[in-house]
Amino acid sequence: MNIHEYQAKSLLAKFAVPLLKGAVAYTREEAMDVARRLGTPVTVVKAQIHAGGRGKGHFRDDPGGKGGVRVSRTIDEVGANARAMLGHELVTKQTGAAGKSVKRLYIEEGCDIKRELYLSLLVDRAVGRISIVASTEGGMDIETVAHDTPDKIVKQPIDPASGYQPFDGRKIAYALGLTGKQVGKFVAMTGALYKAFTELDCSLIEINPLVVTGAGDVIALDAKMTFDDNALERHPDLEQLRDLDEEDPSETEAAKYALNYVKLDGQIGCMVNGAGLAMATMDIIKLYGSSPANFLDVGGGATKERVTAAFKIILKDPNVEGILVNIFGGIMRCDVIAEGVVAAAREVNLHVPLVVRLEGTNVELGKKILKESGLKITSAENLADAAQKIVQAVKEAA
Repeated sequence: MNIHEYQAKSLLAKFAVPLLKGAVAYTREEAMDVARRLGTPVTVVKAQIHAGGRGKGHFRDDPGGKGGVRVSRTIDEVGANARAMLGHELVTKQTGAAGKSVKRLYIEEGCDIKRELYLSLLVDRAVGRISIVASTEGGMDIETVAHDTPDKIVKQPIDPASGYQPFDGRKIAYALGLTGKQVGKFVAMTGALYKAFTELDCSLIEINPLVVTGAGDVIALDAKMTFDDNALERHPDLEQLRDLDEEDPSETEAAKYALNYVKLDGQIGCMVNGAGLAMATMDIIKLYGSSPANFLDVGGGATKERVTAAFKIILKDPNVEGILVNIFGGIMRCDVIAEGVVAAAREVNLHVPLVVRLEGTNVELGKKILKESGLKITSAENLADAAQKIVQAVKEAA
């Protein structure tokens, strides 16, 4: 689950992470009121969307204009920037060409920036631990930095038995070129971030940029936090921070049925049981010359109702030109999948090619249900056969 910058900063403030003063605003008037209360000569107006690269982005109705992070030196300028952002679509590298509508702003005091650094904490699957990742190249696309200049990325895994220790922070601080009192401030900040990470069940905390001010302070100028969805039942207060307007409606609908669904840009809808099998299915669709329209894992204990819901969610995507159902029945029974597919196909008046590959528990019964349904469903013997058939069917229907 993702949250907005202003929400992340509100949470981090409770852990004594050094931040600048600011407040959220939903209208031009509220933005100007916040700026007046801050009373600083420089105020920054920040668009709040669930996407990075806001400062380097542009608004769809003003492609050559300013991005989603704007410095203002007067109250009137704050108002003008707020008017130019609210209700407009901000396009960044992470939003796609459609952009995301800006419905709220974060108004923050200005900062005397001397250096911009990068800092994050994440679940590092390579070592099975939480790791601190940092770079001297703050404010930039960290993926580009990692690819082009990997020597500028430093990583420090944290021993789960002892937890974060000051020497962990000092190692990173020295690698970033921090000196004097900056080192102690950085060590304290990373300790606070680690505490927030573990207590809130985060999967990522990213501070980009982390800045060193002219006065030598170390401050989190931006903040991104994501949380482990599986742990949200322990944090009902965090779940209330969810902004459904920022999430894909299909993914929100899928969550109601405990379906793991991610919308993609391809033409072939996929319904699979098991994340690994889903990844293999998407790969083989690419291998045979097409692209998956989604990742959808119905899980090992799906009911007929969940399968029907999954089928309908796939068909809501206007880009879907064909559907591949790939089920390996272990815990999941093939006859349950077949009943769900038939029920959904009848309910939504199926209009695209459908290929189904079933294997495992009750496979013969599942195939019998599909065959006797009277629907135009193509059966496949194995995964390669299924992928070839759906790709060919989509081409012929085009």
